[in-house]
Amino acid sequence: MDALAITGGHPLQGEARIYGAKNAALPILAASVMVEGTCVIDDVPELEDVRVMIEILRNLGARVEREGTRVVVDSRYIQHTNVPADLMRRMRSSIFLMGPLLARFGEVRVSKPGGCVIGQRPIDYHVRGMRMLGAAIEEKHGYIRCTANRLHGTVVTLDFPSVGATENLIMAAALADGVTIIENAAREPEIVDLANFLRACGAVIEGDGEASIRVVGVHHLTGTEHRIIGDRIVAGTILIAAAATHGHVTVHGVQSSHLGSLLGKMRESGIRVDAARDIITVECSGPYRAVDLRTEPFPGFPTDLQAPMMAMLTTAQGTSVIRENVFEARFKHVNELARMGADISVDMRTAVVRGVSGLSGARVECTDLRGGAALIIAGLMADGVTYVENLYHVDRGYQSIDSYLRELGAQIERVQL
Repeated sequence: MDALAITGGHPLQGEARIYGAKNAALPILAASVMVEGTCVIDDVPELEDVRVMIEILRNLGARVEREGTRVVVDSRYIQHTNVPADLMRRMRSSIFLMGPLLARFGEVRVSKPGGCVIGQRPIDYHVRGMRMLGAAIEEKHGYIRCTANRLHGTVVTLDFPSVGATENLIMAAALADGVTIIENAAREPEIVDLANFLRACGAVIEGDGEASIRVVGVHHLTGTEHRIIGDRIVAGTILIAAAATHGHVTVHGVQSSHLGSLLGKMRESGIRVDAARDIITVECSGPYRAVDLRTEPFPGFPTDLQAPMMAMLTTAQGTSVIRENVFEARFKHVNELARMGADISVDMRTAVVRGVSGLSGARVECTDLRGGAALIIAGLMADGVTYVENLYHVDRGYQSIDSYLRELGAQIERVQL
């Protein structure tokens, strides 16, 4: 079994180039099935979730070539629209194929998707949106079959600004007849990146990045070349790790405006932050203060950085209160942090983190993707050696995180236990 062996107490130092965002690459790869031609997508991260998406595209009949971080997709040869259930169970983001396949081919069959177990993540918003666009929906034996001769534009108001549902609706509406308005839409930067890709293919989309998005359907989309935006969650994880280890790190390739809520909390904690357009530097030479935070949809504090930030706050001066407002089961890493000496109590969606003088190395297990990142940060902070097990979750969202951190001075190795 793979694990990370981390010897703590070494401040992170240096510069890091942030690779393409997983949460932008996956919907853009899914959107490529709508295109009658070849799409060249650059800066695609080399992650397990991306490998699964590429495997799904090939299973559908698309021709996909990958060379490093460049992926070339030719969807003219798609032979069917049944997404394999075994692959869907390996990755929740496979649900992104519902809208594109339905819009281009008039039908799609998917099963309930998998992914990290971090709470209720219903696909009701996706299904309801397709139905409002005119699709007939049949749910049987764990499968969802959507059919429509043509999708028709309408007004869809989301009960919650779901990122995945917003993206699925944008993709489906891009080839629908007429105009679609998505109200209470999610505003995340990855949605803007998807819209930029689709516009380059010929789609007509306005308002992405705002709460109301307008999509005018077109008859077909053509191939293009597109570069994925930098991964703000990876950048945030590295910056938090730098501060937590009392280091000095500069990251390149991610827009500082995409991390405004995190950088604000770090400054509030007493950490020095210098941010330009796409260069961010964090320096922490002494103790830092406890802060309170609430996770919210963008531009609020991202739920994907709640666990890494909690790890940092375990040794802050004072008591921090963290309110998780997005996923109700996103505190599973708390028990593992407690094994390392953290003082954290949880009541429903609220965690109270009382700062301790230090953490100690222990054998801990990843419970989900971002919780795994938190345990790695805790290991970098801790006295002694920490073994972080069950790395499958981490490898889904972080590209070779051990070598990435090693280049910044971390004492970290991938070992067999």
